Amino acid sequence: MFPWAKDLWLRLADYLNHTTWGLPLDRIAMAAGVFLVFVLLRRPQRYLLMVVMGQLASRPIRNVDPQILQALRGPAGVLPLALGSFIAFEILSFDQTGVWARLASHIVVSLVLFALFWTFFELMTPLVASLKLRERALNPTLADVVRRTLKGGIVLIGGAIVLEEWGIKIAPLLTGMGIFGAALALGAQNLVKNLIAGFLILAERRFSYGHWVKVDGVVEGTVEFIGFRSTRVRQFDDASVEVPNSEFSENALINYTKMRRRRIFWSIGVPYSTSIEQLQVIRGGIEQYIVESGDFVSPSAASTFIRVDSFGSSSINIMVYCFTITTVWGEWLIVKEKLAYAIVDIVSKAGSSFAFPSTSVYVETLPEGIPDRFVPPLDDHPQ
Repeated sequence: MFPWAKDLWLRLADYLNHTTWGLPLDRIAMAAGVFLVFVLLRRPQRYLLMVVMGQLASRPIRNVDPQILQALRGPAGVLPLALGSFIAFEILSFDQTGVWARLASHIVVSLVLFALFWTFFELMTPLVASLKLRERALNPTLADVVRRTLKGGIVLIGGAIVLEEWGIKIAPLLTGMGIFGAALALGAQNLVKNLIAGFLILAERRFSYGHWVKVDGVVEGTVEFIGFRSTRVRQFDDASVEVPNSEFSENALINYTKMRRRRIFWSIGVPYSTSIEQLQVIRGGIEQYIVESGDFVSPSAASTFIRVDSFGSSSINIMVYCFTITTVWGEWLIVKEKLAYAIVDIVSKAGSSFAFPSTSVYVETLPEGIPDRFVPPLDDHPQ
């Protein structure tokens, strides 16, 4: 009925009977079509797989972390590609002893290995996160390093296995890398020293992310990142500093975040005209405020001293030595401010004041033989 359609079909059939690389074109077209279907349906297949796994995880007998399911989304998308490649290669029916058969086998196995090690790679994040919740097992800083180390190890092992699958031997490469590493170590002693120092920082838990640390002459600020070679510290002027880890192991480190309490150490000077009774009233008032305010550690738990301490060049000095309950810098400043206001009020009510640097000159008599100073009268008459 349609001669042109019949002619087109005969030409297409004749063309498909031709061979390319020893394979009929019809089988090549069928294999390509099957693989394309699996590629186009990759997302629906992954969605179906995740739904099935979600149903299994929702059963009472199962206890699967939702983060684990989320981590499997990426690897689940590789499995349809591996399955589609396998079916496509089966349709092509390569000679099992030929080069194409070996190539097809390597491709399918590599895709499966890639999906497998990608799964392990993604599972490290929820696994280490679950361990981090147990503070005794891993602190946040060490957990982050463990996660990065495990992921790096998985990448190396997976890459080595895939290379072995393709016939690339790893042993000679490792031997060459060992010789190169020995030569590199001779010229990279500082790098090795920093790596060891970084490991000790994490193992000993000297500081963690967010801690306020100080190394005299090196850096002071908040820890943002702890690496194997260096640590990034954000200074209080908002500048970022990369500090070699050896600086934290070879120098004295102050970790202000680990303070249990925060100290106030003042010397309050009052004039020498202040009487003993006034000094006692001032000292007692300051002590009473510190004990009753609720902002300070009780004297029984931490050293607290409010005493007349010394005689200065122009003042009698009262020492105020106490600790605040809070260690947060902003809150500590507020407590200091309130204490300063209270001391001003106490000193004022006691009828005294604060001393300031001054010099008193006492002249009893003028030395004999020195004439009085002549002061000429002012001339009020105009010229």
